[in-house]
Parts: sequence; structure tokens; C-alpha cells
Amino acid sequence: MDENEISYKIRGAIFKVYKTLGPGLLESVYVAALDYELGKGGLEVKKEVPLPVIYEEKKLELGFRLDILVEGKVIIEVKSVENIAEVHHKQVLTYLKLTGLKLGIMVNFNVENINNGIYRKVNGL
Repeated sequence: MDENEISYKIRGAIFKVYKTLGPGLLESVYVAALDYELGKGGLEVKKEVPLPVIYEEKKLELGFRLDILVEGKVIIEVKSVENIAEVHHKQVLTYLKLTGLKLGIMVNFNVENINNGIYRKVNGL
């Protein structure tokens, strides 16, 4: 399955979670619900995936965690904030760069219309 096919399934899961739960909950609730919904759809899902930072061939003693990694190919960054800032977009692009992956989806569940809360970020796709 390629990134675009995975993305299509992810969008479907996002819409279902939003329709069921609505806006305004904690990010952790949406991560758990997406994990369940995507897994139910037959996708391999990993939550809180460690992302080490390598600087000049040295692995630094810190790192980040990807909210969700689907099929080892697509990053989902979950937000539940009043406004998406430019730094949130850059965060997903940096995750793509650090992992070498091609597609990231950032979703902000704290919106009135979920169509306005989904952002697709690409790295050479």
C-alpha cells in the first residue's frame, strides 16, 4: 500500500473519530481513538514512536515522539489547539526530514469543521 492509499484511509478514520467525539478533548484521546480506528481498518499502527536526534553522527540523549506512525510510512501529528501556528507545520516537516519518510498528516481536532483541521505535508512525494 502506498502513501496515498494510506492517507485515504487515515482521512476516513479522522472523519469518523471527529464525528463520534467532536472537538475540544485532549490530544491523547484523539490519538487513542485514531489508533483504534486505524487498527480496526487493518492498518499497522504504532503510537508514541521514538524519534532520536542525530547531530554530526552523534545520537543526542534526547529525542521526540511521533504521535502515530501508520504502516511505517505515514506520520500523523495530532493537535487539539485553538490555532495552528507556523511552528506546528514546521514540526511535521522536520519529522519527515529526520525520518526520511515522505508523508505526514497533521490534524487539529479543535475546529468546527474537520475539513479545516487536516493538513497534508510532503517530503519529496
